[in-house]
Amino acid sequence: MADDLQITEHLVIPAADLAFAAVRSSGPGGQHVNTTSTKVELRFDLAGTQALSEPVKARLRSLCRGRLDAAGAVVITSQDTRSQIRNMNDTREKLAELIRRALVPPKRRKPTKPTRGSKERRLDKKKQQGEKKRLRSKID
Repeated sequence: MADDLQITEHLVIPAADLAFAAVRSSGPGGQHVNTTSTKVELRFDLAGTQALSEPVKARLRSLCRGRLDAAGAVVITSQDTRSQIRNMNDTREKLAELIRRALVPPKRRKPTKPTRGSKERRLDKKKQQGEKKRLRSKID
C-alpha cells in the first residue's frame, strides 16, 4: 500500500517518506502466529520529510519521544488483527492522528495574579492552621 497519507485537506505525507515492514507477531495464536507475518511496522522519516514545517516536526518529536529510533524516524507498530492490511491501515491512522495533534500549536500561558479574595482565604487558612498547632503544644 504505497499511497500518500492524507492528514488534512491541505497536508499530504508522500509515500516516499513512509516505509512498511511486516514481521512476525507475538502473543497467542497457535501455529498461525509462527507462519505468518501480520505485525506491521511503519517508519516515518521525520528528519527527511519536506511535508512538515520545523515547528510541527519539533512538536511531533516531543509527542513521539518513545517511538523514535536512532536515525530519528518515528516507528509505529500494529499487531491488533490477524490481517496484515488492516494492521497497515491501523499504523497509517495512528501516524495521521499523531501528526494532526502536532499541527495544533499549544496555547500560550497568560500569567495571572491571584485575586484579593484568594489571598485573604489563603492567609485565613494559614492562621487557622497555626492556631490549631499552637493549641496542640504543651502548656507552660
